[in-house]
Amino acid sequence: MIKIDYTNVMADMIGEINGILKEEILFFKDFVKEIQEEIKNERNKSFFFTQLPYQDTSLIKEVANKIREKFDFFVLIGIGGSSLGAEMLIQSLKGLDFNLNKKPKFFVMDNVDPEKFDTVLKQIEIEKTCFNVVSKSGSTVETIANFSIVLKLLKDKLGENWKNHFIFTTDPQKGFLRKFGKENNIQLLDIPSYVGGRFSVLTPVGLLPAAVLGIDIDDLLAGARKMDFLSSEEEKIKENPAILLSLIHYISNVRKRKTISVMMPYSERLSLFVDWYRQLWAESLGKEGFGQTPVKAIGTIDQHSQIQLYRDGIKDKIITFIQVEKSDIDYKIPEDLPEEINYLSGHSLHEILNKELLGTKTALVKSKVPNLTITLDKITSYNIGMLLYLYEYATGFSGYLYRINPFDQPAVEEGKNFTYALMGRKGYENKLKEFKKLYKEKYLLKIV
Repeated sequence: MIKIDYTNVMADMIGEINGILKEEILFFKDFVKEIQEEIKNERNKSFFFTQLPYQDTSLIKEVANKIREKFDFFVLIGIGGSSLGAEMLIQSLKGLDFNLNKKPKFFVMDNVDPEKFDTVLKQIEIEKTCFNVVSKSGSTVETIANFSIVLKLLKDKLGENWKNHFIFTTDPQKGFLRKFGKENNIQLLDIPSYVGGRFSVLTPVGLLPAAVLGIDIDDLLAGARKMDFLSSEEEKIKENPAILLSLIHYISNVRKRKTISVMMPYSERLSLFVDWYRQLWAESLGKEGFGQTPVKAIGTIDQHSQIQLYRDGIKDKIITFIQVEKSDIDYKIPEDLPEEINYLSGHSLHEILNKELLGTKTALVKSKVPNLTITLDKITSYNIGMLLYLYEYATGFSGYLYRINPFDQPAVEEGKNFTYALMGRKGYENKLKEFKKLYKEKYLLKIV
């Protein structure tokens, strides 16, 4: 079960300067119908992610079972949309201690920071490891660089048996990984052609690692199907969670000048959900001068580091809290406490966590800072499926509100192109010339 409480973004709670009038939401009623019709026509193309909750998962589960039987370690080599979704699912649904006493142990090689790469290598036995290389294009620099090193290590250690230690998740038709995988008879899993990296968590990109770690991916997809059904509602805006979420952020952004979207879960298991959200929101909607900057905060930790700014700084933020009503684990505070702290007696850590959230929300209302709360009764695969699909649909819908394409990332591609040029990739000679014209170190302070 998921609840969305948007009381504290409304004008009757925090005033018209920072809050939204009911009429402002209802103003979009006809526009919503138009967008929903456009989305229906795009469900087999740009909105193909809406088809993912209905997929057959039998091959994914078959491959996952083989990995669990054969390997003690499972390493995902990928970055951005090719890793964040899987990491998010595993931390959310397997808990913060998923690597302590369970096998296979899960690690990620994303960045090309050599120290991080070395740290992963030191925690695994390479001959007992399955490497899942994930890249839609099949040519992502960081992914292919890390893969090439692992490939050499496996060949040196295992000879011809190296091929049994790879799974490639990539484009169904083209790219280096597809070609190399076919040539070497490596297990290939497809990322649908119309699904970009940040929307790919419900493809084998996220589902295979989740299944390997024992997550019920069918239940996950069932939650996503439920949210897809609710998100298809056209007539009743206030009963459509994705459209409601989208309109609240859009109106807050363009009419109330809330340029920063803070997400603050009061559960550390949902910490990586925010990382996943940040890429989804920023890369999809930050275009043509539009978009909100997504910021991560964790309750209660960041009550002690960021709330001062949110309450008393520039009023340019809308805050989304995520609350979990019930925890599988809790600790009771002892009864026999000194008088100065005996107000804690009999309470539990989870109870305090939720009381802290309530106090923070009320303090923000007092400062007229818009905030909404998404509440999960428990962290389950079904609820996480609903939650991630909620944000995927809201993001896609928001692109139509802003009249931008939420599925491309031209500003990211430019940086990649300069990197290819600097690495000497053929065909990027003109980019190297452009780089030399643009990049200067004119003002440099050197401290010895």
